[in-house]
Amino acid sequence: MTTPVPAAAGEGPLAIICGGGALPFAVADAVMRRGRRVVLFPVRGWVDPRTVAGYPHHFIEIGRYGSFRRQAAAEGCRDVVMIGTVLRPALRQIRFDWEALRELPSIVRMFRGGDNHLLSSLARLLEKRGFRFLGAHEVAPEILMPAGAIGRREPDARDRADIERGVALLSAVGPFDVGQAVVVAQNHVLAIEAAEGTDRMLARIAELRGAGRVRSPIGTGALVKMPKPAQDSRFDLPAIGPPTVTGAARAGLAGIAVMAGATIVAEPAEVAAAADAAGIFVTGIAPDERGP
Repeated sequence: MTTPVPAAAGEGPLAIICGGGALPFAVADAVMRRGRRVVLFPVRGWVDPRTVAGYPHHFIEIGRYGSFRRQAAAEGCRDVVMIGTVLRPALRQIRFDWEALRELPSIVRMFRGGDNHLLSSLARLLEKRGFRFLGAHEVAPEILMPAGAIGRREPDARDRADIERGVALLSAVGPFDVGQAVVVAQNHVLAIEAAEGTDRMLARIAELRGAGRVRSPIGTGALVKMPKPAQDSRFDLPAIGPPTVTGAARAGLAGIAVMAGATIVAEPAEVAAAADAAGIFVTGIAPDERGP
């Protein structure tokens, strides 16, 4: 039996490989509003089956490379977007199908680096089979954070000093392919995001504050998020949503600053409303504010 040939790039349905959270559905809805069909490929164990019931979809498993390739091609998909929260597995935990096993030396090399290296390498593997990976912002640009504040509050001079320090720190550590976020209060670096992710980092700040380990007053400090300097923009752009606002408020911060045009905002109206209710700012930093 002949394997169907994927559609030409930019035509046919869009395949969306879905991690957890609301972002895959925000992208899918935005693409469908533009008149393009989408097919979701939620990763089993990361996505609640109830959330994809209203969309065309095929569940996939990590390591079942051949299965995804055949299903996407059968649906006529050539363009692929990968988005959502993921938990990086250990290589030994993955059950590979035969097609993936044939690529095992390349896959082992993928895991010898940070997340950006892993995802970019995975894309190259699939692109050898005729697929084309796109960034979520390329198919749904309206999901990106604009410059300036959303919501009523804006950062003051003290907040901007904390934001500038956070940007400088992320620019310095970015080449090491670590996290995309940092918390700074009164010029003091409280936390740098690593494998735990932004939400758990903010929860850690709240716990430290409750234990008396954070001495800056409630309502000071900023969560700063931005892409790594050499990041492949098709994958893992920084993202915020209502839970980020909740976490920042519980951590006692003044607000959140992210890179405008390079950060995905899930449910922007809800983010603005949550920020106003919590009395914190959410602002987009223009590229020329990144500093040296």
